[in-house]
Amino acid sequence: MFKCGIAYPRCKWILPLLMLFAIIFDIIALSGRGWVETESGREYASLWEKCSGNGGSCLSIMDFAWGKATAALLIIGFILLIICFILSFVALCVPNMGLMRIIGAVLILAVILQVIALIIYPVSFTNQLANGNESYLYSWTYGFGWGSTIIMFGCAIFFCCLPNYEDELLGNVKTKYFYTSA
Repeated sequence: MFKCGIAYPRCKWILPLLMLFAIIFDIIALSGRGWVETESGREYASLWEKCSGNGGSCLSIMDFAWGKATAALLIIGFILLIICFILSFVALCVPNMGLMRIIGAVLILAVILQVIALIIYPVSFTNQLANGNESYLYSWTYGFGWGSTIIMFGCAIFFCCLPNYEDELLGNVKTKYFYTSA
């Protein structure tokens, strides 16, 4: 018959895998050059600098206080994500449910920092560096920053909720099936 069970011990390793994807997305966002581009392609900007497309001069965004704040918040969030990634192996290998909620709380803090950074950047960039004659598009690298933040938020929720299912995680209860035959 049709049996589809939820095996928590097998599925619990999805969270570190998702956190690894969030780390990769953060690395792309921090190192990528395509945060902002003009429709004409004449200018582009990253987290670190704004450049003209024709081999022209580049202006460092780190000369502005909002640029330093954005970079600092993203880097601190990235460091917290790496710490949580390492701690997730400890929490899932050794049945320590208290550590899972701590990981969830630290991930929430990292999400808050990254959301603030990802909101500061476009608002300040538009107000201080945008040319009024051009139309600016926020590009794929900026999107990877948001993607990482969304993945981190989902992982934080799961890490906070997993201790409620401690018996299922430790294999102390019988597997639950969606469908059972009579």
